[in-house]
Amino acid sequence: MNGVTEPLSVTDSEKKSSDETEEKVNWLAEIRGLALMLLAVLAFHSLVAKPFYIPSTSMMPALHVGDRLVVSKYPYGWSWASMSFHLLPRDDWRVWGSTPEYGDIVIPVHPERDQDYIKRVIALPGDTIEVRDGRVILNGNPIKREVVPSVRIPFEPELTCEGAPCLDAFNNYKRRDANGQEYFEPPTERETLPNGATYLIIDHLTNQPNDNFGPITVPEGEVFVMGDNRDHSADSRAATINQGLGGPVPLENIGGRAEFITFSLDGSSSWNPLTWWGALRGERAWSTLRPAIAEGPNSGEE
Repeated sequence: MNGVTEPLSVTDSEKKSSDETEEKVNWLAEIRGLALMLLAVLAFHSLVAKPFYIPSTSMMPALHVGDRLVVSKYPYGWSWASMSFHLLPRDDWRVWGSTPEYGDIVIPVHPERDQDYIKRVIALPGDTIEVRDGRVILNGNPIKREVVPSVRIPFEPELTCEGAPCLDAFNNYKRRDANGQEYFEPPTERETLPNGATYLIIDHLTNQPNDNFGPITVPEGEVFVMGDNRDHSADSRAATINQGLGGPVPLENIGGRAEFITFSLDGSSSWNPLTWWGALRGERAWSTLRPAIAEGPNSGEE
């Protein structure tokens, strides 16, 4: 008789139990990997940069409805407003905080609700600012403002804001070129701030609610912001009851700085990806949102 031992056989039930155990461990690994990936994305969006969508005309002509852009989170340090989805409670702490510069396009959070705005910094801490008949007066001096050729804004009938055509306010400035293409040419001006930051604005109406404001002195740790489309912007000039920011914005309520446009859609696209290519505004992609700097002393004063 040989001393050979027969190998132990594994029953079907044991194999099934082993397979189920392996499958359960794999699921846990998948969930753990997904959670880590989501945390990494959240950390990147909160600490480095995040995408931002423009839903209104308040920053025209610099920003159009449908623009997608990158907002950097670190230029002014970090605060509760830096956190994506506003997961942190409101507070006045800041880490490695710094002050924006004149002309920066920033992301202030509304003082009463967790809604991100996008506006331009017009006055810094300690500045005295007044708006008189639509003109900005900074520390007693009107900032430089000059008429320039009108910007040309395409007529995009499918572009809507809150259920209405976004550019209805510019209907008086609608034009048609030799090829039958319709567009808007609202009156345009160039403002230049004390540091030389220069940008275009649209201010086409008179006797508007926000045409007169102040004077006030901007408190320490706060900045005064305005939209470039002056007659259609709820900003530091407007009360919170009118959707505005209710005065200067505390620096801890600023969630970042707009850097550049990645791509832009004209409103004709749908959820069908096949429509996206035709809706692209190719000329707006990769446009910087940092203001140009005019040369020369006192370039921002009239």
